[in-house]
Amino acid sequence: MPAPAAGDGAATKAGEAAAAAPATARARDPNRGPVTNLPLPRYVSLKGSEGNARRGPSLSHRIDWVFRHAGMPLRVTAEYGHWRRVEDAEGAGGWVHYSLLSGVRTAIIQQDMADLHARANPDAQVTARAESGAIVKLGACRNDWCQITGGGTSGWVPQSALWGVDRGEVRD
Repeated sequence: MPAPAAGDGAATKAGEAAAAAPATARARDPNRGPVTNLPLPRYVSLKGSEGNARRGPSLSHRIDWVFRHAGMPLRVTAEYGHWRRVEDAEGAGGWVHYSLLSGVRTAIIQQDMADLHARANPDAQVTARAESGAIVKLGACRNDWCQITGGGTSGWVPQSALWGVDRGEVRD
């Protein structure tokens, strides 16, 4: 086998550097998480019945808050390794280990005795009412209305009556 020509190693390293340059020159999208590449902010829910929110992204940081409602919707605002910075509807939160979170979308009723309609229309029949603070499973959202399920019933409510979904968000 012939020996490489003088300078081949330098040319290869220069070529590798040139090929890598576009990847490092690309700016990271600030609207995407650096770990998951998922949108920031985004909504998730608490997987179990309890989750510690810490001052920083590690077990050595102090616990500032304990979430105690299974299915509670949380907004992810930052990522670091296996940790997600989350906040609840009142802005309380901290860093939570990702294993305590679920991608299942839930919402909190923000309006006292919110009407659940049979269709996404304010003139549609009211099929039930939901109390403020109730945690519901989030279904489809369109035209500023969302379908929710909870307490053995389901129906459509205006997005403005919910926390856990962005205004104008469309879900199938």
